[in-house]
Amino acid sequence: MTITIYGIKSCSTMKKAFTKLDELGVSYDFHDYKKQGIDKETVQRWVNELGIEKVLNKRGTTWRKLTDEQKSEADASVDSAVDLLVEHTSMIKRPIVEGQLVDKNKGQPILLCGFDEAMFEETFS
Repeated sequence: MTITIYGIKSCSTMKKAFTKLDELGVSYDFHDYKKQGIDKETVQRWVNELGIEKVLNKRGTTWRKLTDEQKSEADASVDSAVDLLVEHTSMIKRPIVEGQLVDKNKGQPILLCGFDEAMFEETFS
């Protein structure tokens, strides 16, 4: 099982996700995009698979602090939105969990966005 969880270490939602993965005995790598950044290709892959509406967090303070022009550009163009996500990683919904579950899903890739305890249990139990 190869899992990477993407997010920000200090985020309370991330802490819930870490706790749940630990409870379920899931080993994972953590990618802190506040410290490590994130490349455009990875964000674009997430958006292609999940949709920009799922990946872009418009509820946070980072989104609210953007100019009206930046918000309009992001709403009008997925490419602009992806660029903003790479520049302002706090706007990426947390956590993003990506990888493969070799045992349960026969090598099928997984990609989860946001913390849903029931979904984590279903995916990793």
